[in-house]
Amino acid sequence: MSSVVTDQKPLALSSLSDEEKMFQEAVRDFATSEIAPVVNAMDEEQAMRPELISQLFELGLMGIDVPEEYGGTGADFFTAILVVEELSKVDPSVAVLVDVQNTLVNNALTRWGNDEQKQRYFPRLTSDLVGAYALSEAGSGSDAFGLACRANQDGDDWVLTGQKLWVTNGHEAGIYIVFATVDPEAGYKSITAFLVERESEGFTVGKKEDKLGIRASSTTELVLDHVRVPAANVLGDVGKGYKVAIETLNEGRIAIGAQMVGLAQGALNHTLRYVQEREQFGRTVGEFQGVRFQLAEMATDIEAARLLVYNAARLKDSGEDFLIPSAMAKLFASRMAQQVSSLCVDLHGGYGFTREYPVEKLYRDSKIGTIYEGTTNMQLQTIANALLR
Repeated sequence: MSSVVTDQKPLALSSLSDEEKMFQEAVRDFATSEIAPVVNAMDEEQAMRPELISQLFELGLMGIDVPEEYGGTGADFFTAILVVEELSKVDPSVAVLVDVQNTLVNNALTRWGNDEQKQRYFPRLTSDLVGAYALSEAGSGSDAFGLACRANQDGDDWVLTGQKLWVTNGHEAGIYIVFATVDPEAGYKSITAFLVERESEGFTVGKKEDKLGIRASSTTELVLDHVRVPAANVLGDVGKGYKVAIETLNEGRIAIGAQMVGLAQGALNHTLRYVQEREQFGRTVGEFQGVRFQLAEMATDIEAARLLVYNAARLKDSGEDFLIPSAMAKLFASRMAQQVSSLCVDLHGGYGFTREYPVEKLYRDSKIGTIYEGTTNMQLQTIANALLR
């Protein structure tokens, strides 16, 4: 079945400006015309179409809140959230590529990069260079700062040695923000962020993971074998990488919430169409009260998650504290997406269990929401700490 559906307009759209609505509509048209026809093929091939990535750059979606002087769109963080949501309705794999580029890589460079780094990398990050964010390791997942990757100073350079895992965009990227420790005895206070170019000697993109969902999005390991990185490529201050990581991920979680909202909305859109076409016992499935009530429950849950996500994004753009709102948005939206996409499979009956209909893929894609950029338990811990401090 095609991934093209008529969008069920959410109530929260009333909070958008005319400019935001126009931008959202343009992204929706692109997703429907260019991404939808290749969603299934990319999922089966476990690969992103290069021409799609080029189009994302051409549309300005890879540098949404980067200043125009560097080639970016010059929009705000909230606009990036809208883009992630819209793309996720059709393919969360494409959405997460855009998400990582904007809310992690570009965001970190905006906040922590110096003028020389911005002038060197932003013109390419907004035109043809995909970025990736390399924090996790084999023994460092939720314990994000238990890093084994080492950085030793050698003259004016740093030499990085170690391995990174679960790197989104790892296959497509040309620049990586790599976190390493410069002094293991100093713990998290020695973690430092480095801008590492793919062509660096000793740098290898390793195994590509074979995943349950978001299969077109590459997730790879990175191997750093005495990779020499100039001091000019330290992002932020030496020993302050933990701040880069924490504060960037706090914003990235809002985008994951948006991804899950878009995914759930996409699944509901497909289901609304299906229940109005599928007939049982002489009438459409959508005429049964039990089905109608389930649709109403799903729409309400999606709207609640959307409002949590939008609120966190607005707080971020206004300079207010958004730590707890971002954790709540990701927690609720990721749980909601699994529940909604699962129910949508149920409402499709036997067809929902096949790859003929898009809801099967969206159900698989939903699982990652409770895992990456902070698991459900980590979000609960963050919220509980705030309540009890």
